[in-house]
Amino acid sequence: MNLLLLIIIFTAVGGVLSVLAAAIFLLLREEHRKAVLPHGISFAIGALLAVAFWGLIPEAFELVKPEQFQALSGTILVGILGFFVLEKLLVWRHCHAGHCEAHGEDSHADHDHSHKHGAKKSAGALIILGDSIHNFVDGILIAAAFLTDVQLGIVTSLAVAAHEIPQEVGDFAILLDSGYSRRKALLYNVLASLTTVLGGVLAYFSLENIQNTLPYFLALAASSFIYIAVADLIPSLHTKTDTKTSLQQIALIAAGVLLICFLHDFAHSMKP
Repeated sequence: MNLLLLIIIFTAVGGVLSVLAAAIFLLLREEHRKAVLPHGISFAIGALLAVAFWGLIPEAFELVKPEQFQALSGTILVGILGFFVLEKLLVWRHCHAGHCEAHGEDSHADHDHSHKHGAKKSAGALIILGDSIHNFVDGILIAAAFLTDVQLGIVTSLAVAAHEIPQEVGDFAILLDSGYSRRKALLYNVLASLTTVLGGVLAYFSLENIQNTLPYFLALAASSFIYIAVADLIPSLHTKTDTKTSLQQIALIAAGVLLICFLHDFAHSMKP
């Protein structure tokens, strides 16, 4: 199958379908959503870390000479710090676990109702902007993985989809809290998700002629997944510390790791 077509299909799968899955999830009763969401987050953590450490980073190092190892490691470090700065600048938090101060909660009790409403509307606009940029970067990273190896592109797309579903649920919650109707929240999330396809297509035409940069895009992809898993998702799991929940979290993280590792190794075993 044409590589560009594969990139379009899998960026669309990681984007639009994750939004639709999140929208279906929101149809559940609130108590059911609260019960199921942490399990999805745990699984997504394992999937993201496995793709970063089992797929993207090893592939990146295989494509460079030993004297480039330090520069490649530095790219991962700069990527992690860069995503932290981006998140700060955009007031961009995924809010998987409910209350989130960064999205417009007014801590001053004497501010009037209109000020609070304006802050919440701004929070909704910021989450759409942040999500669009994030999805655009995801599209570039998926395309970079496909240009390196089709199987790596597939498992990278699966990891993106795995973390996008709980993220989109959080985005929906923020938009609804900001005063958006369910229909508008769905529309804006779908439009934001389409930037994944845009990023993938643009990366295909630009990256294909500059293969030497692919290892560094793979390193950037790894830093993105590591940051999301460690900074945004893992802290939400610490709200519950009882033994049963902790064991469930560990088991689901392990399941995410094992599934991605299995898919990655199986895909590579099928290569001619």
